[in-house]
Amino acid sequence: MAIVLYDLVGVDDRRFSPNCWRTRLALAHKGLDCDARPTRFTEIGSICGGGQKTIPVIEDGDSIVGDSWAIANYLEDTYPDRPSLFGGDGGRAVSVFFQNWVNTIVNPGVIKSVIADIHDHLTPEDQGYFRATRENFLGGRLEDIQSGREERLAAFRATLTPLRQTLKAGPFVCGDGPLYADYLAFAPFQWARSISPFKLLDDDDPITGWFQRCLDLYDGLGRQSKGYD
Repeated sequence: MAIVLYDLVGVDDRRFSPNCWRTRLALAHKGLDCDARPTRFTEIGSICGGGQKTIPVIEDGDSIVGDSWAIANYLEDTYPDRPSLFGGDGGRAVSVFFQNWVNTIVNPGVIKSVIADIHDHLTPEDQGYFRATRENFLGGRLEDIQSGREERLAAFRATLTPLRQTLKAGPFVCGDGPLYADYLAFAPFQWARSISPFKLLDDDDPITGWFQRCLDLYDGLGRQSKGYD
């Protein structure tokens, strides 16, 4: 039986959540069948019998697991006979640091560049929820937050230097093949690709080449998803 993944969706079946993308790639890495069910913001509270506030959430038989990091650990521990997401306990520990870097440095730069575009790719019901919650959290109008992204772009690209330097050692963050740290880094760029025509990276940036390789993983799972290419 396929594992059910509740996957955030906008209009035109755009699967844009970075946290959901972490989980989709983790499931593919493990070779586990996945039923990625499209779920809107305003539907989250009704899934799995109610009580869920965010997604991704997976249902694996009788197990319900939420939060992308908790899901990754669940998959690693529940399916140890399948390819490892971390390459051992050391890799799991390093992935915590890598996730914190993505969450505190990369994601904030991305969201300020695409937040109004996200709103424009939601259903009317979700637009109201998204605007109210995000404007309250970020302290401004979505359009004002996104405004000036062209002037901020060089500074954002500079924050990616650690990723750029890491990719000098191999085709993926984790060397010759991807591990969960690659999926952590891939997710915010797939987020932007899914929802906005704004170009975050130069064509000749090493990160662009790595991102294209990640799009092709698992029979083009990322590339087959609707996006701006």
